[in-house]
Amino acid sequence: MEEPGGHHFPRFGRGDGSTSSRVANWAVIGIFLILAFAAIAAGRDFLMPVTMAILLFFVFTPLRRLARRRGVPDAITAAVVTFGILALVAVIAYTASGPINRAVGNIPTISTRLEQKFQSVRASMRDLQEAAQKLDQAQVVGDERPAAAPTIRVEEEGETTLETVVKLTPQLLGQVLFTLVLMFFMLASGDLLYLKIVQSFDSLRDKRNAYLALREIEDSLGSYLGAITVINAGLGLSVGLAMWVWDMPGPLLFGLGAFLLNFIPYLGAIAGVAISAAVALVVMPGLFGPAMVALTYLALTSLEGQLITPYFVSRRLQMNAVVVFLAVALWAWLWSVIGMVIAVPVLVVLRVLAEHVPGWGKFGNFLAGDNPPALDEDEARDIVETAAGAGDAATARRATDPASPGEQE
Repeated sequence: MEEPGGHHFPRFGRGDGSTSSRVANWAVIGIFLILAFAAIAAGRDFLMPVTMAILLFFVFTPLRRLARRRGVPDAITAAVVTFGILALVAVIAYTASGPINRAVGNIPTISTRLEQKFQSVRASMRDLQEAAQKLDQAQVVGDERPAAAPTIRVEEEGETTLETVVKLTPQLLGQVLFTLVLMFFMLASGDLLYLKIVQSFDSLRDKRNAYLALREIEDSLGSYLGAITVINAGLGLSVGLAMWVWDMPGPLLFGLGAFLLNFIPYLGAIAGVAISAAVALVVMPGLFGPAMVALTYLALTSLEGQLITPYFVSRRLQMNAVVVFLAVALWAWLWSVIGMVIAVPVLVVLRVLAEHVPGWGKFGNFLAGDNPPALDEDEARDIVETAAGAGDAATARRATDPASPGEQE
């Protein structure tokens, strides 16, 4: 029976905090999360470049704002940043192309050497394999199940690695181009995006808090990624020098790989140790040399992760290690390698938002009165334009404080 007032949906509780109402609310939240993750996974080809563009926009907005104070138009700054990223990617690709081409050309030799290296290991495992085969044969003989109809097996050839790379390269290049173009338009638009976000709130307090949240995201992402980039560059230099000392081939490529892989928490260091050990097995006799190369790489990454990064990265930006690991695993499942790269920056953004969104305080901690009168859109513009010349979030907070309007350092 339809209730008076035109309600068409069942009501799970009285709305007074009853158990049934709370259960219904959590059920709705659970369904929403399941659908949200499914949508994120399904839309990865579109959402990945959009997310990367938004993160890069926040990282380079302080530079755009600094250039504007020096009289440089936003479009010029956006073009310089975009082509600068393209030039950096081109330099990295050119630097890595030579050693990679040589490694691809030496694949037969590498396979032969690895075969010789592991021949003794296979010989020691042969007895165990024979015992396993005898056990399988005894199990088949003792099985008294009726004979089944013959099974026809159809073997399909999978794609080779080269075919997979050729197939994915146009898609990857398209996503990179889409990311850079979107970032260019966002930077070239100046404070328009901030203005639109601030205008979507009604009260002065909400408008100001929204703007300050955006500025703090800028500062946090810039501080975190800036510190991590410098630290990773130091790690890449150290790894390159260590590989040169060990007389490993392509020490420059090892240093570049260490720099890039270390942007992936946990798994990047593991991959670097595995790659260095595999190459050392090919070029060094015995097992002691490869073991020392792998231990050297592991020691350098452990020193970076346990001492250097915690010391130089602000305590406010440090994250719960368990949460970081789970976030990396989740984003890897959703978006593969790109997901692992953006996992920590997304956590940084969520932590900043948790400080400004009511009710998110406990969530932010898990990672680390009178309502003012409504304002019209001119006041939203005043907030954005007043703080546009501020150098950081703290200065913007003072500049937009109603108690001391216009105060800047």
